[in-house]
Amino acid sequence: MFFGSLVLIGLSLAMDASAIAISNGIVYEGGAKQSVITALTFGLAQAIMPVLGYLAGTGLADIISSIDHWLAFILLAGIGGKMLYEGIRELKSEELPKGDKKLPVKTLIMQAIATSIDALVIGVSFAALGVNIIQASLIIGIVTFICCMICSVLGNRFGRYIRKYATIFGGILLIIIGIKTLIEHLAG
Repeated sequence: MFFGSLVLIGLSLAMDASAIAISNGIVYEGGAKQSVITALTFGLAQAIMPVLGYLAGTGLADIISSIDHWLAFILLAGIGGKMLYEGIRELKSEELPKGDKKLPVKTLIMQAIATSIDALVIGVSFAALGVNIIQASLIIGIVTFICCMICSVLGNRFGRYIRKYATIFGGILLIIIGIKTLIEHLAG
């Protein structure tokens, strides 16, 4: 498979992770360190999942593709719903968020897994096509890292201006991405 094709696949796989990275940058404090951790987590997940899919082979392709959208929806909607609830609770308290909220590692890992399930299925198709999985997964991981790093930094920089509504915005965004994932798979 051509390098350019792998970069485009990496970009398409990185879109949901990038949207969540910008949301995390808005909602959670941590500056550059948090941006690097977020980008690394999403990049690693996007790099590892195609390898797992490749190793699983085509035998599991039907099983994985029949439930991947449900898993992503449940994880993203659950995390988003919790953020939405917390954001509304903060607004009702009439106190401005203190801006010292840290992104829980468990939440970050769940987000990374939820957004990389499609990469698992891509790995299965790579096995069928005989793609060099090491090269492909490295490109996908690096592209995701770069996209998420940029988005996380942007979210962190501009988040301070909308911090009062950031948790609500982030929760809604996660729920929308979960619903989008579900609809795309059910309609297709």
